[in-house]
Amino acid sequence: MEGPRIEFREVRKSFRMRNRSDALRDAVHRGIARMFGRPSEPPKRHVALDGVSFRVAAGEALGVVGPNGAGKSTTLKLAAGVLRPDSGEVGVAGRVAALIELSAGFHPDLSGRENIFLGGALLGLRRQEIRAVLPRIAGFADLGEYFESPVRTYSSGMAVRLGFAVAAFVPAEVLLVDEVLAVGDINFRVKCMDRMAERRREGVSTLFVSHHLDAVESFCDRAVFIDHGRIHAEGPPPEVVAAYRESQRARAAARPPG
Repeated sequence: MEGPRIEFREVRKSFRMRNRSDALRDAVHRGIARMFGRPSEPPKRHVALDGVSFRVAAGEALGVVGPNGAGKSTTLKLAAGVLRPDSGEVGVAGRVAALIELSAGFHPDLSGRENIFLGGALLGLRRQEIRAVLPRIAGFADLGEYFESPVRTYSSGMAVRLGFAVAAFVPAEVLLVDEVLAVGDINFRVKCMDRMAERRREGVSTLFVSHHLDAVESFCDRAVFIDHGRIHAEGPPPEVVAAYRESQRARAAARPPG
């Protein structure tokens, strides 16, 4: 039996919290403490993920839902190799195509065409492999004359169209998508979902972060609900989405009026 394409095993990730307004004062206090041999207070850390474990099989789509700051984007960046866990293990088998930022890592002074070759090269593709998929990428992005213009002239929606087209058509075994459906018109969102479904049928594994809960329910095979860095529910998307919605209702009810 083929092993999982993506696997998180008791993953913990934290970030050092900084307060710029206190930076000079804190530095002075630490310096004085060291002069007198007193240990300085360790910096505070924000725990983004705390003991998170899940698997994504070949051809499976896993949706990740949760409020802002829950740890969803950190999960994607760990899977993409942009971040490393403090503890635990992150395993990803195969080439990864990721759309995590709106700019998708494009060079602003290069054209759309040139950025496709640059992005493909960063993924380890040969020029002939990129040329083979270039017409499909250009057709999907549908940028018209802007395809030959510098990306710095693009709107955010145009940049996302190009970024998704690259991620959706380059050869890869794993697709990571973060809120691509938040930008663009309804026709483009439908195209995105249709293409992601095609890739899933081709055996590509998808990790899909979205606040578009209907899309998670209709597209994903399974879902996880993350909040405060922990998984609170995992299973069929309708059940997980219902748990998330109930959590949001309870949080709203507990909020003081005003």
